[in-house]
Order: sequence, then C-alpha cells, then structure tokens
Amino acid sequence: MRDFSRSLPMQLLRSREAVMRQFRPLLRAHGLSEQQWRILRALTAVDTTEVTELAHSAYLLGPSLSRILRDLEARKLIARKPSKDDQRRSMVSITRKGLTLIAAVAPFSEAIYAEIARRYGAAKLAELQEMLRVLEASLSALPVRHAVEAVDSPKDFRSTRKTK
Repeated sequence: MRDFSRSLPMQLLRSREAVMRQFRPLLRAHGLSEQQWRILRALTAVDTTEVTELAHSAYLLGPSLSRILRDLEARKLIARKPSKDDQRRSMVSITRKGLTLIAAVAPFSEAIYAEIARRYGAAKLAELQEMLRVLEASLSALPVRHAVEAVDSPKDFRSTRKTK
C-alpha cells in the first residue's frame, strides 16, 4: 500500500486546503462560507436551477443545501419559487443583490488567482486544471465498486452495517 501522505485523495485534499486557505479570508470578509460561495457561483452560470441540480453542481448534500439556501434567501442573495412543472420541486436563482455581492468579491478573487498563477506558474496552473478535468472525466465513467466487491477481504474486517 502506498504511503498515506502520497495517496491521491490526501494529495488532492492538501492541495484543495492550500488553495482554499488563500480564499477563506476574502469570503469571511464578505460574510460568506465556502459552501455559500459555491452556491452563488453555481447560480451565476444559470438563470434558474432545480435544487437537486444545484446540490449536484455545488457538491453539497441535500440537508446542508437546505440550511444554506434558507440563510442565503433570508439575506436576499437568492430567490426560491416552486417549479411550474412540479409544485413539490423548488427552483433557485441568484438575485440582483447576490450578483452585486459576486461583483464585489470578483476583483479580489481574481487577484488571488493571479497570485496563485504567479507563484505556481500560469502555464502549469492551466495544465493542472486540464489534468484534473481529464481525471474527473475518466473516473466518472467508471462504475462505483463497493469494497466487498472490489476485494475479497477477510470477514473480520468487513463492516457489519447493511449496505443499500
């Protein structure tokens, strides 16, 4: 087994943390969490979206998303309304106030990106982003295998939890 610190999930996690360490003070200064920022940024790419699609694009679980949407709606940064096709579904869009907040944060965010590119190298950063895109695309095509299916581990080490 490869060294823990050299495992791909840990390297990606450490890299993400190093990047987010640069952005967190900016988000905090504007009263935003990372998750709130992801939601607002995802909403800038669409006119309106269904809540489950937003959860998928922002990589958030439903219960967390519900709480965050309530807060963003109370701050008038987003608007929610029932879907025309199915009243049980909720549609979400960013408000003018939300877009104003994005516009206020954007120059500082771009300055952080510029500093990252300066330190790491713009060409290397572009190459890394392309490599990560390709990695994600190639792995998303693979079926998810459960541990029991993937290896024949001794029963003593298997979870006693029932899987769905």
